[in-house]
Amino acid sequence: MLYGIDNLGLFVAAGILLNLTPGPDVLFIVTHALKSGWRTGAVAALGITAGCFVHIVAAALGVSALMAASSTAFAVLKWLGAAYLVYVGWTMLGLGKTRNATELEAVSAVDKRATGQNHHKNVFVNGFWTNALNPKVALFFLAFLPQFITPAAEHKTLAFLLLGLVFNFNGLWVNLGYAALAAAVSRRIATLQQGMAWLQRVAGVLFIGFGLKLALTDNPAN
Repeated sequence: MLYGIDNLGLFVAAGILLNLTPGPDVLFIVTHALKSGWRTGAVAALGITAGCFVHIVAAALGVSALMAASSTAFAVLKWLGAAYLVYVGWTMLGLGKTRNATELEAVSAVDKRATGQNHHKNVFVNGFWTNALNPKVALFFLAFLPQFITPAAEHKTLAFLLLGLVFNFNGLWVNLGYAALAAAVSRRIATLQQGMAWLQRVAGVLFIGFGLKLALTDNPAN
């Protein structure tokens, strides 16, 4: 047992399987990789990973336990997260914007290059908040990680942080794999490139659906 951690191999295997499960994070990464290429998908993956660190530290310090026990704290983060997911979906749909054909062609050209510093910064920040504002991620860490910490562990907080780092490190490679796969598919299938606008709209609808689902989620402590 290392630092009070038990069954590390099982933890790594379970974590990888969980990271492979599609959700808002995977959808965010794949959408950007398909639309703008590997580099943008990788930036999206890094943003998701950075947001995950917020939950790891919060859970290790007991903030997530407080949130799980407090209906008010859970509700505040839940509604913030739901609102942000709906906002991301709304922007993907492009609702409320009227553009002529020339403007659409210009936007498409910019999207295909997608190498500007500001663009990547926005993708990273959006990925960060997509994960950081999801209370279900915080509660997941609070419920999952302690199962691999021995009751006799001398430094449980350290063990929790180490497990969180291992989970996030493995998750980063899974997310980068999703980005690489999506980018490869995008390059090889010309018809997919032509349908990129529709794909973004579908992703927007899914993000709004994830937001509404989160808004209807009850606090597990209740």
